[in-house]
Amino acid sequence: MEITANAVQTVASNGNVLFTATAVPGSCSIIHRQGSGLVNLRGVTQQCRSRFRISFGGNVALATGATVGPITLALAIDGEPASSTSMIVTPAAVGDYFNVFSSMFLNVPRGDNYSISIKNLSGVNIDIQNANLIVERVA
Repeated sequence: MEITANAVQTVASNGNVLFTATAVPGSCSIIHRQGSGLVNLRGVTQQCRSRFRISFGGNVALATGATVGPITLALAIDGEPASSTSMIVTPAAVGDYFNVFSSMFLNVPRGDNYSISIKNLSGVNIDIQNANLIVERVA
């Protein structure tokens, strides 16, 4: 599945990036409601687990009115950020855009469900443009 959000959106502190378009639809094991920031992964398999590769990229900047400081995003699993996926940039001024990217593998046990999202951990509002999330079932 590939979902995107090309227009600039402001993401509140501790909020999720919202994805507004589906470039490539998912399957019964990868579910997303257009306009939502959540993707549900289901462990639909005859094996012990389903393995997914999750990749995210986008352009980020501090939103108007924000104090200059680091921007931090991360992939969150059931609302909890996965620290190994932290994406951190420090712009010199509001409106300075940087590109961020991260990916990871995630195992979902048979019969279980995980909800994933891209969470703003910055403590301030940020702008994001050309957000792209790809979720692939690889095993």
